[in-house]
Amino acid sequence: MFKYLFAMIIVLSLTYIKLKDEVFNDNTLVLGASIPKTGIMKAWGTSVYAGANAYFNYVNDARVLPHNKKIKLVSLDDKYEPELTEDNINKLIQRDNLFALFGFVGTPTVKNILPILDEINIPFIAPFTGASFLRNANKKNFVNFRSSYKEEIDKIVGYLNEKKKISKFAVFYQNDNYGEEGYISLIESLKKRKLKLHGEGMYKRNTLSIRHAFSEIKDEEPEAIIMVGAYRANALFIKKAKKDKILKDVIFCNLSFSDANEMIKLLDFDTKNLLFSQVVPSYNDSKIDVIREYKYLMKKYFPNEPLGFISLESFLAAKTIVNSLVRVEGTLTKDKFLASLKNIPSYSLKGIKLNYKNTQLLNKTYLFEYTNSKFKEIEYEN
Repeated sequence: MFKYLFAMIIVLSLTYIKLKDEVFNDNTLVLGASIPKTGIMKAWGTSVYAGANAYFNYVNDARVLPHNKKIKLVSLDDKYEPELTEDNINKLIQRDNLFALFGFVGTPTVKNILPILDEINIPFIAPFTGASFLRNANKKNFVNFRSSYKEEIDKIVGYLNEKKKISKFAVFYQNDNYGEEGYISLIESLKKRKLKLHGEGMYKRNTLSIRHAFSEIKDEEPEAIIMVGAYRANALFIKKAKKDKILKDVIFCNLSFSDANEMIKLLDFDTKNLLFSQVVPSYNDSKIDVIREYKYLMKKYFPNEPLGFISLESFLAAKTIVNSLVRVEGTLTKDKFLASLKNIPSYSLKGIKLNYKNTQLLNKTYLFEYTNSKFKEIEYEN
């Protein structure tokens, strides 16, 4: 009996230590990120890092945070490989001054560390994935910034079916959790409209092995292809399709994770019949106050980094973090920060509405085409 009680006391003590809301008195708040800094997805990681630090650098220089606190983004390279992401998060959570995790890139990478995230009491903020498994109300430490892949795909299908009268959809997707998310979301969206899938093909993540997928899709002669892949694989597929008499006039539909800016460069700006869904407005829309601020601070701190949707999203997510930190009253704790973030005023981004629901702060998707050397928004609400 005594041994049982002693064991229970130890378990309860460890649980208390794990769950207690630690007060952060350090002068520097460290955010940890695992992003692809090298490899086939390098451009993604570069954009995430630049966008976030354009704002964090400004915050530090202008002494925006209370008590002259600084904010530092520590980023480790995972090459978009789930095993490396696991190694990186284990390194990050060993840091004594780690305040939160921020900006992790990719669905398969994040899926691989879910067991670790479920065990640690630390905020996990603004991962760059629209996966459904992150939109779980029971995961109190998770706050998504972007809209879901399900929302992006449904907007694409709704627009093409309603406005373009397209009914034959195929899907080109990555053979991992990201691709599976997109595939399932597309099937659901088609079913809602009493449509069926006309062709599917998948390729191996972090490769350009698209030949088999191309043949599988071509045989079904679709009118539109939903592309749930990375930018290099998508671009290669499109280049090949534009030389094919069956697929050359298909509409190629790319999700936000496809990185529209990198794709148009890889396609030598030949973007006829391309549709892009995004979770943020155009990065060139200077009518929006916060986008003017983004453009100014990117030019100041990262003058050689091109503007784009990914760095804008990262910038905006970083700004919501700082806004929430500033509004915390009294001592700073993780729980206070999370409560502040989840209750952030809707006007905080000055031109882009925030509303925390479904565990995410943004709840709008946008459609774009690329014409006259710029992205032009397509007006459509489904």
